[in-house]
Amino acid sequence: MTKRMTGIAASPGIAIAKAYRLQHDTFVPTPGKIENAAAETARFRQAVEAAKLELDAIREMTEQKMGAAKAEIFEAHLLLLEDPDLIDAIIENIENESTNAEYALHEVAGGFIDMLLSMDNELLRERAADVRDVSGRLMSKLRGVSYAAVSAINEPCILIAEDLTPSDTAQLNLDYVLGFVTEIGSRTSHSAIMARSLEIPAIVGAGAAAADIETGTMVIMDAVSGLVLVDPSNAELGVFQASKAAYDARRNELRKLIDQPTVSRDGHHVELAANIGSVEDLQKVLANGAEGIGLFRTEFLYMGRSALPSEEEQFQVYKHVLERMNNKPVVIRTLDIGGDKELPYMKLPAESNPFLGLRAVRLCLDRPELFRTQLRALLRASAYGNLKIMFPMIAVADELRKAKALFQEEKERLVQEGIQVSDTIEVGIMIEIPAAALAADSLAKEVDFFSIGTNDLIQYTMAADRMNENVAYLYQPCHPSILRLIRMVIQAAKQEGKWVGMCGEMAGDETAIPILLGLGLHEFSMSASSILPARALIKGLSREEWAAHTDQILSMSTQESIHTFVKEKTRSE
Repeated sequence: MTKRMTGIAASPGIAIAKAYRLQHDTFVPTPGKIENAAAETARFRQAVEAAKLELDAIREMTEQKMGAAKAEIFEAHLLLLEDPDLIDAIIENIENESTNAEYALHEVAGGFIDMLLSMDNELLRERAADVRDVSGRLMSKLRGVSYAAVSAINEPCILIAEDLTPSDTAQLNLDYVLGFVTEIGSRTSHSAIMARSLEIPAIVGAGAAAADIETGTMVIMDAVSGLVLVDPSNAELGVFQASKAAYDARRNELRKLIDQPTVSRDGHHVELAANIGSVEDLQKVLANGAEGIGLFRTEFLYMGRSALPSEEEQFQVYKHVLERMNNKPVVIRTLDIGGDKELPYMKLPAESNPFLGLRAVRLCLDRPELFRTQLRALLRASAYGNLKIMFPMIAVADELRKAKALFQEEKERLVQEGIQVSDTIEVGIMIEIPAAALAADSLAKEVDFFSIGTNDLIQYTMAADRMNENVAYLYQPCHPSILRLIRMVIQAAKQEGKWVGMCGEMAGDETAIPILLGLGLHEFSMSASSILPARALIKGLSREEWAAHTDQILSMSTQESIHTFVKEKTRSE
């Protein structure tokens, strides 16, 4: 009898194959007294060096296969192998307790993992996977066994695991691994992010029921809806084989829209842009026919390394992106560090509520030399394309004015140095704080554009951490309060003749798109894989008709009623 389970659809697609259960080593060492602590410490250090060599090889392979940005996770793993809080603590345990290296590693790493898993912040909890991956590799070196069997897969399968470590995902052979299902995880976990980069179907967080799936069992995974069928009937196989064929045909049909403009049924053009975090993302941006880049998250240039990037290093990256986009608009967000994104080498002070603390533009204004370096790199790169600069986390006009003053000072310095700088750089801000949305009418007088960052705007408006599963029900993009703020921002910009984009996840939401089109949003920026489905949807919509629906939509009291209305109307168009 077919067993059904559901999880989080982390990377879309449909796959049908026999299961391959990936079993990580579950070895639990027992404490054992040693006579020579120095020799045991030396053995442990040898294991660390062997793990470094292996990780470095995986890092190189990942960079070749997925690009430097995705390989940065292994830079972080290499840094963990040099982290005194971890490595020195293990050595101290060996020396002070006269215990074997395996047990010392198990105790110290286990403590780290438990501490991270207890954190309220989802991204910090996911750091536990990094420590588990690194400590598992170290344990295998100490024991003289192979760490993982994922590279040994040599026939088509759907991979089943409690979780996939970053090194597991990096070593997947896509000729054989058609998709994967994990018991734990979220859309923001490393395995989910890498799956989207590889464009492989992935369902995460399927729960303990997935633990019962055995190797060789036939599995259907629908990573569009998040459904997993174990040991399906012939009839169910037939249904999902047809669904897979239809899904693949739909994807091929969408490819015809790559070079077409995004024009609504009644002739209104909007811009579909892509969100990126690195130059490696450009390939998919161009392959999916993006009309620009609506958000370049520059903080990834600063992460997974031991020191700040230089002005020259940043300049080369920004220049490359602008040149590759061939004069299409590129919105580059200045450094947005803090909250859930940390830079250990900056040694920022601990904060009880970092999401409301010294982050983004607040940090840049607090440390102007850091900000000036990035602004100089951006200004130098502006001569090579259509650059637009965006400041994040603006709450009050004074922050915007200070940021613009630094921008102007560096621009004048570069001109005096004889360095070419574009005269057409647009400067805008992210609207992600309710205070900024409510003051959009005055802020619009001082910027060239707004870009609505709905990820933070929603969580700040609803007072609900978007990473906290206990309050996930409050993270409602189409709640009337959110839509009213968005309308307020668009109307304020229109009054001043300025354009408005959206770079949060909501911009690619097929339920939200008709509403946003009717509200008059100019630019929708989303993941590259969402561009063609969004273009197909918009081509079938009338902006004027949806504009006529906005008052009715915003008068509704719940997100559910709005979703129902949108689905009924889009079905009838």
